[in-house]
Amino acid sequence: LIEALTPCASFPDSKLSRLNDTKAVEAFINSAEVVVIGFLEVNSRGFKELAGAAKKVQSIPMAICTEKEAWADYSVSSDTIALFRKVDDHKEFLNLAEAKKLDVDGLVHFISVNEIRYITEYNQVSAVGLFNSEVTAHLLVFANRGKKEFTELKEKLGALAPEFTGKFLFVLVNGALKGNARSLSYFGLKSEDLPRVGIYDKDSDMKWLLPEGDITPERVREFCQSFLRGELKDVKQAGDQRKTEL
Repeated sequence: LIEALTPCASFPDSKLSRLNDTKAVEAFINSAEVVVIGFLEVNSRGFKELAGAAKKVQSIPMAICTEKEAWADYSVSSDTIALFRKVDDHKEFLNLAEAKKLDVDGLVHFISVNEIRYITEYNQVSAVGLFNSEVTAHLLVFANRGKKEFTELKEKLGALAPEFTGKFLFVLVNGALKGNARSLSYFGLKSEDLPRVGIYDKDSDMKWLLPEGDITPERVREFCQSFLRGELKDVKQAGDQRKTEL
């Protein structure tokens, strides 16, 4: 990976790397869960805005590719800013010729909406990308921020999530946040019931809870596989009644 990225050089006064060929672009895409690449001419419209966004969103690697031979490999024919994410093998393209308005804040919003990771914390911004994904099954991890298990579950289940790439989106819901009370209620839960794990299937609008007990990667893996095998369809759903679960 280091050798593949050797052709990259940073642009002066920016956090953008330069990708000189398709090999470098591929290596950059594979280097993180989410990356942003500007297929742009140097100093063209979008260059300054992407450099500004890179300074504001430092958690996402960003780069520029000016080589049009590499553009063609990604079906890009004009100045475009693209976001690549591993969790659902998705590519989101922003064609600058079609963008009526382009500024740093708008580009940051575009990136934030589409920043879906192997485990994504739920909020009003991430909800847009989650529900626009072609992956319609969500593994929901309900936990209270500030509690030890919040960080532990994020790490343990985030490590499990790659096994279900393209099949599940793993979503972390902070039960201590009042704005998420509705999401908990939808599963018949309250903050004091947490941590718990559930599955929501957008296609069927059905939902289930993992039975109470230790939340281990092994149990969650089997829970996900039960859904994929179709075994949850006849299982009683989670709902308004507090005791309703598998």
